[in-house]
Formats: sequence, C-alpha cells, structure tokens
Amino acid sequence: MTAPAGVRTSPPKEDSDASVIARSQDDPEVFAALFDRHADSVHRYAARRLGAEATEDVMAETFTTAFRLRHRYDTGQDNARPWLFGIATNLIHRHRRSEARRFKALAALPAEAGHDEGPADRAVARAGAQGVRRELAAALARLPPRHRDVLLLVAWGDLGYEEAARALDIPVGTVRSRLHRARKTLRAALGGTDPTAFREAETHA
Repeated sequence: MTAPAGVRTSPPKEDSDASVIARSQDDPEVFAALFDRHADSVHRYAARRLGAEATEDVMAETFTTAFRLRHRYDTGQDNARPWLFGIATNLIHRHRRSEARRFKALAALPAEAGHDEGPADRAVARAGAQGVRRELAAALARLPPRHRDVLLLVAWGDLGYEEAARALDIPVGTVRSRLHRARKTLRAALGGTDPTAFREAETHA
C-alpha cells in the first residue's frame, strides 16, 4: 500500500531503503524500488532550485550516482532520502550560476496584478518555484551557497536537522548555525518575515 502524497513514513524493516540497497548488490534490478519511492521528491527539490531546464538531468544523475555508490551506503540508516538529497545537492553545485540566474530572474518578474499576500503566499514550499516572491528570490540569490543548501534542504527538501546533516555530511550544530544565519539574512531582507519557516512549522507541528 502506498502512502498518500506528502506523507513521510518509515518502510518496514525488511523492506527499508537500506534493505533495498543491500539486496541490490546481488540483484541490481531491485534498486529500481528506490527510484520509485524517492524520484518525485528529488525532482521537486531540483526543480525549485534550478527550474525545468536542468531538473531532469540532475534527477537522473542523482540515481545513477546513487546506484554506482550503493556499496558505500551505511545500511544502518533505514531511510536513504537524506543520502539522495545530498547527492542531488552536490550535483546542483555544478549549476550554481544557473541557480543564481534563476533566482535573479524571478526577482525581476513583475508582481501579479491583484495579488494579495497571505500565509499561503508566504509558504514557499507549498507554492513551489512559481510561487517564489520576488523579494525572497533576490534574498536567496545573495545567500552564501553553504547557507542556501541548508535552508533549502529543510524548507524545500523537507528534511529535519539531522537529515540535513547527513545529506551534507556536516555536524547537526553546523546545520543549526547555517540555518540561523540564512534565516537572519532573509528576515533582514524581507522586513522581518521568513517565508521558508512556514513549511517547517507545519511539518514538525
């Protein structure tokens, strides 16, 4: 039975992501189950950061890289989602200029006529890339890459702090520090508001 879209569940121990990866060592075709489980979320994350042009390539290479490196996976971690998002984030690094150009282009878009700002407008992760407000896009473009990675893994990748730490292979304390600095920068640029915090509040409520 498949969980509803947007609901994160832990698969049964005998069929966890770690189990799939372990079994794929002898039966490579089993690895397709990992793609079925996580391709949509990886695609959404990449699309929000890069737009449609590079998304398909990033998603495909994420799983190609994961397959090639599956022998290195820590099978003590049942959920491979942070690992996959870490690979995707590293691949997005190759498109830094494209990402910066994307945010700058979004920042230059004219405001929609009759557009009223409200909680739904501020919840960027819910709205997706097209819902990124101009001011937020400009602020994201100015963030240092390491701070933007942490912020968007949490806000758009829907990862917890420990998961983000696993994805980036950094301590949890570093995740908290970078996230704090990124959000301080956003609040300063956006008049004291932080649209990226809405999704996290909903997720961890």
